[in-house]
Amino acid sequence: MDANVHANDPREHVNEEPRNDLMDLMNGFGGMALFMTLIFAIMVIIKFVISG
Repeated sequence: MDANVHANDPREHVNEEPRNDLMDLMNGFGGMALFMTLIFAIMVIIKFVISG
């Protein structure tokens, strides 16, 4: 019994939404670095405010 009757031929697949993987990687890396830098700066400011 063939369970997967509606299997598509992978050779027929068309990439409907092409992605730029390198730009996605750079945006993710840059965004995370910016986020961590922002958190670091906020923590330094909080430290100076608390220490008086």
